[in-house]
Amino acid sequence: MLDYDKEAECYDALRGGEPRAAAAARAVLEFVPRGAREVLDVGCGTGIVTRRLAAARAGLRVVGVDRSEAMARQAEARLPGAVVLADGRRLPFADERFDAVTSVWLLHLAPSAEDARTTVAECARVLRPGGVYITTVDKAAAHNVGSDIDAVLASRPRSPARDAEALVVRYAAEHGLLPVGRGRFQGLGQGRSPRRTIADLRRGWFVTLPPGDPLSEEFAARLAALPDQDRPRPDPVFTLRAFLKPPDGRIPPPRRT
Repeated sequence: MLDYDKEAECYDALRGGEPRAAAAARAVLEFVPRGAREVLDVGCGTGIVTRRLAAARAGLRVVGVDRSEAMARQAEARLPGAVVLADGRRLPFADERFDAVTSVWLLHLAPSAEDARTTVAECARVLRPGGVYITTVDKAAAHNVGSDIDAVLASRPRSPARDAEALVVRYAAEHGLLPVGRGRFQGLGQGRSPRRTIADLRRGWFVTLPPGDPLSEEFAARLAALPDQDRPRPDPVFTLRAFLKPPDGRIPPPRRT
């Protein structure tokens, strides 16, 4: 897995920068209640999306949380006094504090299914009745755009998708959150080229293909044989799910699956 403290300086430039951040923020804001006053962005990273959320509406206060010190420093520069260094599995906030909670490109990084479930539980805990939890799902699948790069990578070992949509819906239901919306947005500037994919491979982007492993180098060689080494393939399209905490505060019984 990538070391996000080391990634902080180049993170935005390698992931679409401001255009991608603008697309993500617009999609998230579609689900943030109009009367919201406090929003928590869990796993805020460099704060590039968080800042846009905070600037979108007058009177909206957005707090960012990230566990990486280097990422949190980047976010703090964008949102002075509004960034907390903390783990999404143990949020340092009181119950029912926020009108909306977001976790964009976070749950897929959970080391285990239980870690993903715990993160969703914490997001539900700090959410006020009537508030909305908004999260991305199926991030890895979004990067499969049907390109020649995807064809090469199709046979690589796979990790479990901790942010699989069905799982996230189930975790939310366990904590009384009801599905209320689904949205999509384009990861502008994230279309992969073969050369860029090789670079990502060699710096640990693909968890099941460690840098320097013979299998990793086999995939790198196959990628290097593709045409148009510097031509980006289509951008990924990411999926958001939104969940409501019932305004009457009553938690419905869990649904049978």
